[in-house]
Amino acid sequence: MWTMEFDRQGNMVSVFWSDEFRAMIGYRDEEDFPNVLSSWSDLLHPEDHDRVLNEYYSTIDDYTGRRLYNVEYRLLTKDQGYRWFRAAGKLSRREDGTPITYVGIFVDITAQKETGQKLQEQRKLLEEALEKAQRASQAKTLFLNNMSHDIRTPMNAIIGFTNLAATHMDNQELVRSYLDKITTSSSHLLSLINDVLDMSRIESGKVVIDEMACSLPHVLQDLQSMIQTDLEDKGLNFHLDDSALVHPYVVCDQLRLNQVLLNILSNALKFTPAGGDISVSATERPGNGPDAAVYEFCIRDTGIGMAPDFLEHIFEPFERERTSTVSGIQGTGLGMSITKNLAELMNGKIIVESRRGQGSAFLCTFSFPFSEHPAGQNMPGGPDAQQIAGCRLLLVEDNELNQEIAMTILEEAGCTVDVASDGAEAVEKVRGSSADPYDLVLMDIQMPVMDGFESTKVIRAMEIPCLASLPIVAMTANAFEEDRQRVLAAGMNGHLGKPIDVDKLFSTLQNILSSRPKPRE
Repeated sequence: MWTMEFDRQGNMVSVFWSDEFRAMIGYRDEEDFPNVLSSWSDLLHPEDHDRVLNEYYSTIDDYTGRRLYNVEYRLLTKDQGYRWFRAAGKLSRREDGTPITYVGIFVDITAQKETGQKLQEQRKLLEEALEKAQRASQAKTLFLNNMSHDIRTPMNAIIGFTNLAATHMDNQELVRSYLDKITTSSSHLLSLINDVLDMSRIESGKVVIDEMACSLPHVLQDLQSMIQTDLEDKGLNFHLDDSALVHPYVVCDQLRLNQVLLNILSNALKFTPAGGDISVSATERPGNGPDAAVYEFCIRDTGIGMAPDFLEHIFEPFERERTSTVSGIQGTGLGMSITKNLAELMNGKIIVESRRGQGSAFLCTFSFPFSEHPAGQNMPGGPDAQQIAGCRLLLVEDNELNQEIAMTILEEAGCTVDVASDGAEAVEKVRGSSADPYDLVLMDIQMPVMDGFESTKVIRAMEIPCLASLPIVAMTANAFEEDRQRVLAAGMNGHLGKPIDVDKLFSTLQNILSSRPKPRE
């Protein structure tokens, strides 16, 4: 495959050759075969050179959009001499005809040229591949347009209501209303960003499945708690049934299972009108052995449903139902693709049934081994700020705004907070605190002078035991599972992602500090 991108003046701004094409002609990587047009054009056979380039540029210059690029030619490979290729391409264009993206494919037809066979079959494959490539390009272009709109929408609300709050400081009730709307818009913006990052990590193979013992009823109850406010706001009826679970305690990746089910539930909430019904049921049937079972989670709604042609593509990246964009319901078109990929990473599968105007049903199936009652589940009460009151903390953070946010949260909880603006300063403050050690260090990772990893390494090597064993919790924008694993491997005691989740901050501090001497009175 190959793609070229153009600016609004019709000038080419980027070229991309796929690794598969490079391999076909004997090259390894971008350094070996750069992403520039001349990498390819310089290898054209002298007898084919002018004809091929004329076809190539004539297709770009045909602003009617009717012309297709479809040529056969010889190309000089790195280790096999000249070989025959068929190349085809098509442009997506703006309303004025200027090109946006030139998408095409290569097929090595040397064998067909030599034998004169299977030409018709290759032509069909070429057309199908071109159609698929064009569809992917169009979906990507539509996705970028949607993302531009969907990111600007909550940003507009955040900026607008912030300005309004600043001009109505004397009206506390009105400012509180504005702040609630800012919070809602911020959460939506964060979910959009998370979707894009999740998709990128899945495609690059960086998602790690972390299995441990958990309670399925606990997972389902947590889901209901997370969506309860939305259910009440929209006036939706919700029913949860886990009575068919014979073995409720299993070994699985609770975080990813929660993400799969929550993504589907979030869609049910979006597309089910007020007064509608949403239900979640969990059932169990025998597995392949005595120590495992197959678990089925069915999520049904009485929402607007989906058209048959969209159902065929619901799990493809960047796809959105037309009715959702027309109705103004926001999203990236990545949620269902992420959901399917996560389910498959857990060796599960998803089946969907839906009819326009009659709702949808998603059936998620997983095979989980049994476990004992997981420790720490169903513990009463949530995090309590009073439990960390009186603690003396060192906050290591190079961003002044982030310093202010964290200090305000911690000081209002009754903590005494000292601040270091980089890792080197943090090391000096810890080294100078031997007479009155900190209770815990909140450590940023990416900082100037000395980063969080190096700072932790120096602290852990200190000769004074009470300093070397000081609890250190990473508080960082590096918020993925692999980041958490790296933090723990570096000798830190915990990991908190940004933006700061206050409840998680308090519970993490509470859990770590509860195993140490009581805070100062």
